[in-house]
Amino acid sequence: MTDSRDTIYADPLHDSKLFTFDDSVARVFPDMIRRSVPGYPTIVAMSGLLAGRYALPGSNLYDLGCSLGASTLAMRQNVRHPDCRIVAVDNSPAMLARCRSVVATDTRDVPVTLLCADLLDVSIDNASVVVLNFTLQFIARERRDELLAAICAGLRPGGIMVLSEKVIFADPHLDALNTELHHQFKRANGYSDLEIARKRSALENVLLPETLQQHKQRIVSAGFSSCDVWFQCFNFASIIALK
Repeated sequence: MTDSRDTIYADPLHDSKLFTFDDSVARVFPDMIRRSVPGYPTIVAMSGLLAGRYALPGSNLYDLGCSLGASTLAMRQNVRHPDCRIVAVDNSPAMLARCRSVVATDTRDVPVTLLCADLLDVSIDNASVVVLNFTLQFIARERRDELLAAICAGLRPGGIMVLSEKVIFADPHLDALNTELHHQFKRANGYSDLEIARKRSALENVLLPETLQQHKQRIVSAGFSSCDVWFQCFNFASIIALK
């Protein structure tokens, strides 16, 4: 499948409605996320390495908000236990349809189950690794505690959660600085100021970021024994949580 270049917000006459993971986004998603999220390839690759380290025999690994399956494939490439299973979940039929095609071209042996479902309706069971790469930020804030508690409850002792998110900063000066650095990153990757502004407007009431401290407090409240940031670039960070 050939990746297309993201020009969704380049046309000033294009309807800049609220951002949704529809077919137009699915078609350009690899280019969009590579040019929009600093450190994304590293986060995906290291999610795979962490899965290889923490996957337990006979357990399930979950990729929640799997989009086109990048983290699913990274986990699949690193898991060495043949009796593990990866469960990849997304609520976008368009994204999951393309994910199915991507997974079908991969020749590794770890079974992958694809689910089109709301994450809050998915039962986490017998899990050793749960990955949420830029997923929680799209869940209503009042449901986030519930989701993380369910993940922790479904993890086996010694299991991990990888949580990657766009974050905000309590200090308004740091928040403004990191936002501008992110915009500079996008400009360097070929996005115009118009595209940046229009996408930001489309995401404003859809992607709801929080501070790292809020994420850490929620993780501890959910029942995890410890957590900390293992990667950060500007206002994008990834946390490992241990059960």
